Formats: sequence, structure tokens, C-alpha cells
Amino acid sequence: MSNAIATLKKGEGRTLKAGGMWVYDNEIDTIMGSFENGDILSVRDFDGFYLGQGFINTNSKITIRMMSRSKDAVIDRDFIFKRVSDAWEYRKTVTDTGSCRLIFGEADFLPGIVVDKFSDVLVVESLAMGIDRLKPVIVDCIREVLAADGISIRGVYERSDAKVRLNEGMERVKGFIGEPFDTQVAIEENGVKYMVDVENGQKTGFFLDQKYNRLAIQKLCKNARVLDCFTHTGSFALNAGIAGAREVLGVDASELGVAQARENAILNHLEDRVQFKCADVFELLPELEKSGELYDVVILDPPAFTKSRSSIKNAVKGYREINLRGMKLVKPGGYLATCSCSHFMSYELFTQTIHQAARNVHKRLRQVEFRTQAPDHPILWSADESYYLKFYIFQVCDEY
Repeated sequence: MSNAIATLKKGEGRTLKAGGMWVYDNEIDTIMGSFENGDILSVRDFDGFYLGQGFINTNSKITIRMMSRSKDAVIDRDFIFKRVSDAWEYRKTVTDTGSCRLIFGEADFLPGIVVDKFSDVLVVESLAMGIDRLKPVIVDCIREVLAADGISIRGVYERSDAKVRLNEGMERVKGFIGEPFDTQVAIEENGVKYMVDVENGQKTGFFLDQKYNRLAIQKLCKNARVLDCFTHTGSFALNAGIAGAREVLGVDASELGVAQARENAILNHLEDRVQFKCADVFELLPELEKSGELYDVVILDPPAFTKSRSSIKNAVKGYREINLRGMKLVKPGGYLATCSCSHFMSYELFTQTIHQAARNVHKRLRQVEFRTQAPDHPILWSADESYYLKFYIFQVCDEY
């Protein structure tokens, strides 16, 4: 730890004091003492009151990411081991750990790093300079914690290739941590088998956050005709198939995603009932409507239409458009599952947007349930960035 001290401006640090994990560049008054980016320093309020310690990086708008509120904490291997151990114990209690998000950054008090466990493989995504230095220690601690429960990790792959690393003054990195291994990893979730491509798949290879939302649609899909939009590698479509849907169409613009989805259908012996099409969803939905297609269940799982506050207006248009089109394709009394994975698309705004779409097409929505991300992606109150996934299931009724 450096001897540097960051002092906040008077009236700043409200989020931090409420339990948040970040200090922004415009909240800092002075930084006294010598430091290098990535070092740990102390944070104090304008009046000298001690607020904690965290990593500094002056390249980033998020200049300090907090590691501890305690003055006495030493950020060493024992400290990291305790954080990793706590994260694992939590997941053993709340979720199926066969495949799960093992470390979820700020929500596990290890800011800027994500670690997903796919069966016996770990995928690491490091997005902040300070935590990047601790990456080898974190991986080593995970191996040790899992070994104590008889779980052997056969390989670790790094997917720190997100653009956001550039904002931190870091290069994008991708490759093996340790010995190379087969990066096609077999997993099973909700009774569905998948091959996860941890090297070339989106993000860390597979979206674990929708695990129990995928399970929730199973009860709607027996003998149903199902349309799954933005299917990625086929996860919602395959859950519908496993649940006994008579016919499923999964759609995605990615050739790679659709190819993987088809392989996953074969893996589950569902290729006769679960089909996939490579197409732009925004172009396909009007075509399906024009040709008179109707479905018992329509699922909308789009990518984040906005990754910043500045593009929210366009995102709202996108969400309204696909929900409006999706509702028109649901048979009267059928079901719509719809979600947003953008942190910036708040619950209130997403709800309002769906409501507007329903009014525009004269549909009445009966809410079946509202859900968020799976509990291995915990939502840390006061750390708003940890709450991002909003998921609704509605029955779609005609007005009469």
C-alpha cells in the first residue's frame, strides 16, 4: 500500500458513504503523497474522516475502487483468500454451483474482476488496473478454496478483452492462464446440455445470469409454439424444447452463435423440434407478422441496447420496437418473456417502455412474474452497477 491519501471535496462521496464502491475523478479534491496507478491508497473526507482504502487509477473516470472500509485491513493473500472463500460459501448456499459466476466484482467486494466457473474450467475477466495486479493471487485462492471441497480446476482462460479496459489505460488481453486446455467446455444447466466456447463465445462464453429465468419459462412451453429472439447459443430455445414445446424457432444475427445453438440442439436430441435461423431480429419480426405467424410464447433477450446514459433515448426506441413487434406475434392469451440487461435501462424506464408498447398495439398485459439476475450475480445495494438484469413474463391479452 502506498502512503498516498486522497481527500474528497466537501459535499462529495455521497454514493461511497451510502455503501457504494467507487470514487469518481470529479469527487476528489487532492491526492497527497507518491503513488503509481494500480496502488492502494487511503481515502478521507474533506474534514479528514477516514473512509477506507482502494485502488487508484488516474486514467479512469472511476478513479478509486474501494477494497476495504477498515483502517487496519492489509490487502494481502489472506485478505483475498477470505473474500474468495466468502464468495464461494455464498454461492454454495444460493445456487447450483456446477456452473456459476464465482466472483462478481464489486458485489463480492473484489472490484473490477469477474470469474465464471464452467464445470471444471474458470474464465477470468479483469477490467481494472489495481485488481489486475492481484489476478494471479485471486486465481490461486479460488483453486485452493475449491480444492478444499474436492473440486479440481483443469484450466483457466482469460477473457479480459472488453473495450472498457482501454478506458483504464490497459491493453485488451485474451489467452490461457497456465497450461493450455480444450476451450470447448461441456456444461449442464436446468437439465439442458451445452458446449461453451470460452475462447470465442461472447463475454466469458455463456450468459449464466439468466439461469433461473430460463427455468421459469419452462412451465409455459409444454406443447407450445415458441419464438426465441436474440437466442445467442440457443439457451431459452433449448429450455423450451426440454420442457416439451412442439416447435421452437431461435433467431440470432450471429452466424457463430446460431452454429453453436444448432450443435447444442443436437446435443440435447432436440434438433427435430428446435430450429435456428440467422437473421436480424428487427427485420424478421415485421416479416413474421406480415405472413400471419402467431406463437404461444415469444421470448425477447436482446443485448444491451445502451452502455451509457447518453444513448438511453435510442435504447428506449429499440426496446419499444421489439416489444411492440413481439406482442403482435403472441396469440391472444399467450405469453411474452422480455428483458433488458442494461444497467442504464432502469427498472422504471424499462417498465414504462413495455407499457407504452402494449398501449400502442392495444394489448393488455397480465404480469406473471418479475425477476432479476440469478443470485450468483448478487445485487449489492448502493452499488447500482451490480443491478442490471430486468426480466418480465406477461400473459398478452387482446382488449375486449
